[in-house]
Amino acid sequence: MPAPTQFETALAERLQALQQRVRAAAAGREVQLLAVSKTQPAEAVSVLAAVGQTAFGENYVQEAQDKIQALAGTPLCWHLIGHLQSNKCTVAAQLFDCIQGVDRAKLLPLLDAGRQASGRGPLDILLQVNIDDEASKSGCAPSALPALAEAAANFSQLRLRGIMSIPSPDPDMARRQRSFAALRSVFERLRAEHPQIDTLSMGMSEDFELAIREGATLVRVGSALFGPRAVAN
Repeated sequence: MPAPTQFETALAERLQALQQRVRAAAAGREVQLLAVSKTQPAEAVSVLAAVGQTAFGENYVQEAQDKIQALAGTPLCWHLIGHLQSNKCTVAAQLFDCIQGVDRAKLLPLLDAGRQASGRGPLDILLQVNIDDEASKSGCAPSALPALAEAAANFSQLRLRGIMSIPSPDPDMARRQRSFAALRSVFERLRAEHPQIDTLSMGMSEDFELAIREGATLVRVGSALFGPRAVAN
């Protein structure tokens, strides 16, 4: 077996360091680390899979499709974390294990039908909440969340697991903390009506530890793992 390359060693070391930071922030709770592999080659995903990272997040359906096909022999869990267009729902429902950005009722029957056609069993979904009411971001208002969750419960091929959000990237971490705390409250209210939900997806590379301390059960980390992207995609 050839010795690991410098790239492989560095990637494995960054993953190990991140896992340690997640465990420290979680203080005994179970928190999932989702590696955001957007713009990264399949080879980088394969390196991380070889050292135990199995959950990966992608923003774009076409890019993910190519990657998933290239790694078809590797047992991985794929999340779609980017904005989902209605015309991509059928393919997305067949490709992914979890769709994190469900933000409107229009997507639900399309995802349900696509998953039915795949024969893979129910598709995990997270409802996206626009917690800071940003015009530039997708997501439903917290007040609209109960109705969207009730609608999701009507589809046999969709399994509601919780919520996700991308709070405003405020340089003031105290304000970010308030957004995370507000999301925790939204999550708890929703769980009172839907006891099966278990996933609060919030926090990214620069604030995931703060998000974990405020109750995140899943954090989405890209640049802190792979390094900054040279070119935006």
